[in-house]
Amino acid sequence: MTFHALNSQRLEGRTAIVTGGARGIGLAVARRFAAEGATVAINDLADAGTMAAALAAVRAAAAEAGHGERPHLALAADVSAPRAVEAMVEEAVSAWGHVDILVNNAGIQAPTPGDSFDDAVLSRILAVNLVGAANCARAVARHLLARRAPGAIINTTSVHEIIPKPGYLAYSISKGGLANLTRTLALEFAAHGIRVNAVGPGATATELNKSWVEDPAARAVVESHIPMGFAAEADDMAPVFAFLASDEARYITGQTIFACGGLTLYADFQHNWAS
Repeated sequence: MTFHALNSQRLEGRTAIVTGGARGIGLAVARRFAAEGATVAINDLADAGTMAAALAAVRAAAAEAGHGERPHLALAADVSAPRAVEAMVEEAVSAWGHVDILVNNAGIQAPTPGDSFDDAVLSRILAVNLVGAANCARAVARHLLARRAPGAIINTTSVHEIIPKPGYLAYSISKGGLANLTRTLALEFAAHGIRVNAVGPGATATELNKSWVEDPAARAVVESHIPMGFAAEADDMAPVFAFLASDEARYITGQTIFACGGLTLYADFQHNWAS
């Protein structure tokens, strides 16, 4: 396994919960945190085999970076259910004594056309992607405030935080809402040393995007819209989260870092046609 510019001590002594951590960007972040010294809890609703494989991958990343045995955890909980979230955080605190970092990465998407969306689908997407992040942030913030301890909360948004996604109304609403959740909580908790930021991935080759990842022609179309010319891998996102979780970002709060290959730069203007 090769990590980009790995700092194997940067998160030493920290503990982190990563929601949606059993695959994709969440798993890449969990592995990166473990490789940089953190003790990590993967949260997901994946099947037992997937959870076990993800936890093994986190342990392997830690061991490869020289961190040996750590009490990494796999915690199943539906982030849209407040009591389940509270129980998850309590379990992590019971195991470790404290939680320092939260990555709100759990997310789902499905078509929700503006004129014909299914009510239940829209509600579920918002419950997981947006309300779920608020639930987790509340539980971890309460813990940090009670300890009078600094901490970091990092939300996974998307380029669709600012770029509309026609046909996917619920996903667009959720990611736009996460942007304001990030800024609001950052302002609310700034005086307490709790930093709240977001990472906005662009087109990333994960299971969430398998409709184009597994189709060479579809992938070529996607990549034709990216100024840098290629889709990211999940491991390209992880260093951004690790930076924001670390003391190197101690003066950054309320911000979204777009790791998007230039998608947010209005790619249609890469070649001047307007003047």
